[in-house]
Amino acid sequence: MPMPERCSRFAEYRDKVLELFASKGFGQVGMRELATCLGLAPGSLYHHYPSKQHLLADLIEEFYEELLATLGRIEKKTKRDLLPRLIQAHLNLHREMPWHFRLAERDSGCLNDDQQARVRQLREQYERTLMQMLGSKSRLGDPAQSAVGHAIANLLNSAPGWLTQHPLADAERDELLENLVSGAVERLLRPSAPRAVA
Repeated sequence: MPMPERCSRFAEYRDKVLELFASKGFGQVGMRELATCLGLAPGSLYHHYPSKQHLLADLIEEFYEELLATLGRIEKKTKRDLLPRLIQAHLNLHREMPWHFRLAERDSGCLNDDQQARVRQLREQYERTLMQMLGSKSRLGDPAQSAVGHAIANLLNSAPGWLTQHPLADAERDELLENLVSGAVERLLRPSAPRAVA
């Protein structure tokens, strides 16, 4: 089979692998099952990925790279109404890449130390970019600022799953989620009044 066709075929089956990992869990999927899902002989899978951890790392890195690219597209377009646009972009991305969100949150710990370090680096870059875009001039020091960025990223990435069991129209669900998330984010970023000493 010609190389472009083989790569296209591999990419097509790769989505099935993503779904397999996300639905069964990384630890429950063996190399033989992965090869079958990809339409490959078990031995030929190693030509593409040396281990299933490498495949998982690639899928999780792809997720964070897409999040960063999404932030870049939003930042180029507008500086106004940024928070609603960020929330809507995350809701849309969750609809397009639901399995990636699940893998990144649940199975990152299955990666080796080097892979986890790379994923952590991408996630921290994503969180810093979020905070820069939101224009946070917080009264918090660097560790707390980093924690706020982490919390906001978690809100944006987990919110789409909060209402999935409720039979709501997409527009209604999006509006509820936007209100919930924007309220929490605005509160996190708002400078607080000095506390009275008792």
